[in-house]
Amino acid sequence: MTAAPAHTPVLLDEVIAALATRDEALYLDGTFGGGGYARALLSAARCRVIGIDRDPSALAAGKALASEHPDRLMLIEGRFGEMAALLAPLGIGPGGVSGGIVLDLGVSSPQLDDPARGFSFRAEGPLDMRMGSGGATAADLVNTLPEAALAKLIYIYGEERFSRRVARAIAQARKKAPLTRTTELAELVRAAVPSSGGIDPATRTFQALRIEVNDELGELERALHAAERLLAAGGRLAIVSFHSLEDRRVKDFLRERSAAAPRGSRHRPAAPAGSPSFRLLTRKPVTPSAAEIARNPRARSARLRAAERTAAPPWASSEAA
Repeated sequence: MTAAPAHTPVLLDEVIAALATRDEALYLDGTFGGGGYARALLSAARCRVIGIDRDPSALAAGKALASEHPDRLMLIEGRFGEMAALLAPLGIGPGGVSGGIVLDLGVSSPQLDDPARGFSFRAEGPLDMRMGSGGATAADLVNTLPEAALAKLIYIYGEERFSRRVARAIAQARKKAPLTRTTELAELVRAAVPSSGGIDPATRTFQALRIEVNDELGELERALHAAERLLAAGGRLAIVSFHSLEDRRVKDFLRERSAAAPRGSRHRPAAPAGSPSFRLLTRKPVTPSAAEIARNPRARSARLRAAERTAAPPWASSEAA
């Protein structure tokens, strides 16, 4: 079986360069999607790759690529925030990923392009937005959340200045009938938010709902700490984000963990002074070239940050995977 050509992921060359692909190393593609990064890793070196995705349809499509590399590519269904637990049954614990980990955050092109998934405000479809198959949908949120909670969600996750107007419009509309379709919600938001001549007014509200439905920021936070534990010294971490909420969390985490005296957090104790767990490879985010943006307009907001795992600090070996 031959794998069908896949959409080229954003910043592909830059990601592969950041991961410094080498033979015999193990790499983890935590957001397998269309398999673009995994395919490039397998082509760049005689390495092994484990691909994780919460979307069963992505893994089904990836079977063709896996059949081409039966001894080098393994696919696992699950969330990348749970990567440590997913790898544990394979005998891969702290320091077990020798090559690197790549994460391409947000919604994938196949998901966005499928109206039945409900991610796009430009296409008619059910108000779903789930990357996986379980949990609450976007329709559940807009029809059940109190108006104040909905406004707060849209303000924080969508960074929408007119979140109260949007929430008020939704609350008034759902009194007549539940909101169930993407275009219905998009038109409602466009009527509530003044057009600035830039992005579609519905963009920020749809982003906020998608982030909440899929717990995207929580997944990212868990993944960052899991990657820190799983990477061996010299292993690389490469993360592509598409909006400021994600990029800020990645930037802050890597800067903190690359400092001489990292601060602690509620997720883990502080490392001893002089024991940073990462070395920054990108002081500033790497962005797509004009040529890439011309080929793929969705790449315009992409930001790549990368770091290399240093020798494991003393507390790493005592933590559970």
